[in-house]
Amino acid sequence: MGRGKIEIKRIENSTNRQVTYSKRKNGIMKKAKELTVLCDAKVSLILFSSSGKMSEYRSPSVSRMSEILDKYHKYSGKKLWDPKHELLSNELDRIKKENDNMHIELRHLKGEDVNTLHHKELATIEEALENGLTNVRAKEERILEEENKRLNYILHHQQMAMDGCVREVENDYHHRGRDYHHSQMPFTFRVQPIQPNLQEAK
Repeated sequence: MGRGKIEIKRIENSTNRQVTYSKRKNGIMKKAKELTVLCDAKVSLILFSSSGKMSEYRSPSVSRMSEILDKYHKYSGKKLWDPKHELLSNELDRIKKENDNMHIELRHLKGEDVNTLHHKELATIEEALENGLTNVRAKEERILEEENKRLNYILHHQQMAMDGCVREVENDYHHRGRDYHHSQMPFTFRVQPIQPNLQEAK
């Protein structure tokens, strides 16, 4: 008796489904390798399980998966992949990773999540904090020096203004004193006799 025909439908039992996937995946991978060897074909195969795990195969003559995609684009006219998108994706991944690292370093600098760090990592954080403190102090000193210069500048101009007012008052005082002195003219008094001159009467 021959084997009964198996109905192709979704396997409800998750364990049986995973076992079947694993067996058939290995079978299709074997067929892809045989096509490569027997027929000198360029084969590229990508599989994703229901859990999201990826499996792939490409012929040894294919250096990268994008080579197969480029050929597919060329002969089918359908663009499933763009090198620019890959570069952009790589750049986004790099920036995201860098941003995540910066967040972790910031938390460490705040003293958070440092219990699991090794001595070398703690020493690096300590050095960064010391350098930061040195820079803060240097900036604070520059700010104080600039503020001191500004206050000295204001004080100098105020002193000059006060000196100018004092000189103006002194000059005005001396000028008025000279005017007063010149206005006091000397008077000459001549005494006239009240009694008649007796010698002239004789």
